[in-house]
Amino acid sequence: MSVKDAKPVTCDKLLSVVRGYAPDADLESIRRAFDVAQKAHEGQLRDNGDPYITHPLAVAMILAGFRLDVSSVITALLHDTVEDTGVTQEQLRAEFGDTVSELVDGVTKLTRLELQSDRTKQAENFRKLVLAMSKDIRVLLVKLADRLHNMRTLHFVERVDRRQRIARETLDIYAPLAERIGMDRVKTELQNLSFAQIEPEVDATLRARLNYLRGQGADVIEDVRRELLRLCHDAGLKNVHVAGREKSPYSIWDKMQRRNVAFEQLSDIMAFRVIVDTREDCYMALGAVHAAYSVIAGRFKDYISTPKVNGYQSIHTGVTLRSPRNQKIEVQIRTAAMHDIAENGVAAHWAYKDGSGENTEGSPGFRRPRWVQDLLEILEASSAPDEFLENTKLELYQDQVFCFSPKGQLISLPRGATPVDFAYAVHSQIGDSCVGARVNGRLMPLRYELQNGDQVEIMTARGGAPSPSWERFVVTGKARARIRRYVAAQQRQTYLDAGRSALAKAFRQEGVDGSEKILEPVLKTLKQNSLHDLYVAVGNNSIGARDVVYATYPELRRAVRAPRMVPGLPGVLGTAGPRLMAGTSGNQKKRADGNIPLVGLGAGIAVHFAACCHPLPGDRIVGVVATGRGVTVHTKVCQTLENFAATPERFLDVDWDYDAMDRGGASTMRVGRISLIAENVSSVLATVTNTVSKYDASIVNLKIVNRQLDFMEILVDVEVRDLRHLSSVIGGLRAASGVTQADRARS
Repeated sequence: MSVKDAKPVTCDKLLSVVRGYAPDADLESIRRAFDVAQKAHEGQLRDNGDPYITHPLAVAMILAGFRLDVSSVITALLHDTVEDTGVTQEQLRAEFGDTVSELVDGVTKLTRLELQSDRTKQAENFRKLVLAMSKDIRVLLVKLADRLHNMRTLHFVERVDRRQRIARETLDIYAPLAERIGMDRVKTELQNLSFAQIEPEVDATLRARLNYLRGQGADVIEDVRRELLRLCHDAGLKNVHVAGREKSPYSIWDKMQRRNVAFEQLSDIMAFRVIVDTREDCYMALGAVHAAYSVIAGRFKDYISTPKVNGYQSIHTGVTLRSPRNQKIEVQIRTAAMHDIAENGVAAHWAYKDGSGENTEGSPGFRRPRWVQDLLEILEASSAPDEFLENTKLELYQDQVFCFSPKGQLISLPRGATPVDFAYAVHSQIGDSCVGARVNGRLMPLRYELQNGDQVEIMTARGGAPSPSWERFVVTGKARARIRRYVAAQQRQTYLDAGRSALAKAFRQEGVDGSEKILEPVLKTLKQNSLHDLYVAVGNNSIGARDVVYATYPELRRAVRAPRMVPGLPGVLGTAGPRLMAGTSGNQKKRADGNIPLVGLGAGIAVHFAACCHPLPGDRIVGVVATGRGVTVHTKVCQTLENFAATPERFLDVDWDYDAMDRGGASTMRVGRISLIAENVSSVLATVTNTVSKYDASIVNLKIVNRQLDFMEILVDVEVRDLRHLSSVIGGLRAASGVTQADRARS
């Protein structure tokens, strides 16, 4: 059955599908679950005006399409009852048992949790999902089916901002999760549905180009399919199935972004899948294909001998067809069993193998995947929900490299990983105590980028500790979470000691008692949970020491003349950019000309943004202290920071105050710089300006830095709200006619 449900779903249709793959299933329990859900959701409507029960029915049908067990189907029918109706967890447990009750609880969102922002709420919801799916992966299967149906009906939601927020969350979290458990069909559909909402113009442009190519070469796919089939038969392979397909719009877009190439430069818009009987047949088919066509260098990947983390197995190769077509294609070769895992992933393990309807404890469906364990360790190490969400995204987006320990243990890491990432992947304590590494028997720096097949030996020392500088080059969420946890603990102790000393000095100067017994009654007034929190707040300048004295002894307060502040200069392109003054107390910040507020700054510190890297909200940033000039904010990947490597004490840990931005509504426009390579034609500048305008951005400066006969290099400074806005503009430029390359300028 297709993942998509073409016709309205009824309970009888659902029961018929389940009966088809599980004749002995407890269909009566499914009907009772439907009756409970229908009664609970009575009177509720979807955004398109349909009765709400159509949604849980559709979710259940999606899971039935994957041949899942009765508990999963019942959970799909009931997954919104606790959240949106008066049904309680205890009622579900009494009616359907502990398994269903726990699955429903795992899917249920934290809607009653009072949080400061949607960003934090999203992080908390995902945090609960990780905990639930670590106990039973079926929680994730139900959640993915729920999100898939919501995305299919997202166009009925009226508010554009709500549609785009849901689509962005789907693209950032749920599509990668579907990929990590091997559900390729679900991942692809989620990506394309999200992409159509987030980048509707680019999506339409790519679909138009695909339609044009389809019209130009309508017979190409069938001709190549028949040719591949003949080659396999000539090689002695009998039972062979060959299918051709086009890349999806999002997949094309993603590859254009990652490789920074134009549409015309992609070599695998057309791909062909060869399904054979056995593992040995896969390699025979590969030999036949390579013997017949020219192989594209660097395009061969053997995921059969080295499967992906999610269990995916297949051989991928890129070849060039014979003339007159000379077209580049991708060929994927796998067995039918491998194809089932590739399409359905973890869901394939939960498919009915007999009439019992439930897998046993020893079946693959109950094994906790390694990446789920990694997410749990990130959850433990991350101090805040937002940080957990950021580190988790790092863990989900992985282009892998495979390395080995000296004992031959295979460790899978994301592309760009370092020995520090390897150390944390082996064990958190090994990462914490790492002091060096040997790669293939040679001493290598800890920032060395590991390659496929490297043998890595980690050198540890008793009492070793993570270095704050590691955070600049590690790429795994697990490593970053542990490093941040250690640095935060060290920094907190430093602030605590400094705050205690500053308070003692302030009370001593006023000649009054500043003991802990005196301070405890004013903790609530100062909005601090404990004395330690108060010391830390004073130590990091969130609260002034004299403010604490005056809160404790109000009679000592006297009028203090406000310091004279020199107004910041307006932002000028090519200079250090707009200035702002950090807040005078607490987390409040004075903004000059409506600038973006920051956290991590003391009172009265002048701040300006570096022109070398043009930091934007969404960038990971760092402050550099300069005597007499305050703090200059750079992106953490700015090359200029190398000039300050010898004076690490000048670095200041700062970040954007996202909560303040959420409360403040529309963000202030800031300058981002884009580097373009475009065809040297008269219309290209008009194309650039029109594209930038389409994305609600403004060009404030444009410079042609190199002009040749057939191309030109252009630097464009645009006013955008944040990093995501800049990425959208860059994406639009990459898809624009005449633009061959667009990227963010780094210097």
